[in-house]
Amino acid sequence: MTKLTLYSMPSSGNSYKVRLLLSLLGRPYTHVGMEYETPALAKAHAEGTLPLSKLPVLELPDGTRLPESNAILCYLAEGTDWMPSDPIDRARMLGWMFWEQNQHEGVIAVRAAILSYASRAHLRTPERLADLLERGHGLLQQMENRLETNDWIATDGPTVADISLYGYTHSAGTKGGFDMGRFPAINRWLDRIAAMPGHVGLNAIPA
Repeated sequence: MTKLTLYSMPSSGNSYKVRLLLSLLGRPYTHVGMEYETPALAKAHAEGTLPLSKLPVLELPDGTRLPESNAILCYLAEGTDWMPSDPIDRARMLGWMFWEQNQHEGVIAVRAAILSYASRAHLRTPERLADLLERGHGLLQQMENRLETNDWIATDGPTVADISLYGYTHSAGTKGGFDMGRFPAINRWLDRIAAMPGHVGLNAIPA
């Protein structure tokens, strides 16, 4: 199978989602790392390498470049068990993926970024951090409610909605300071994904 090329930010959960699915699928690819606020990323922006000016971007063998992490997940999952064939199950999967970008990512990932990147230190006001913490716990509780009675987030089996939400949820405690002890069902779900053959961690960057 012809290799793909993935332009990704090693520290980003959005980029990690794609690296994780590629590994779970056993798909070979070339990794081009562009970390936040580096000359490599600035050059990619200047040269127009990144459609929509965002990472990750998946480049296909014919040169087509696909942006947006969840769109890339759907492309890679097509024809595999990660993509439901039933239209209702697929709609439920997509609903959680839309929610991930519209609600979850903008709180869970933002708090982690404010705490992680030196250039965002000025945003670490007590008020901002407290607001994100409260809102994030509320969002995680929505996931907890679902996972208390279901092993997977969208359907009876794992889908790319699970990968989408895993990207930032798995590090919500260590990077974002969220109290993950409050969410035992989420922790069991995280363990299920981490135990899958082919699972790789955030820091497992291809050479």
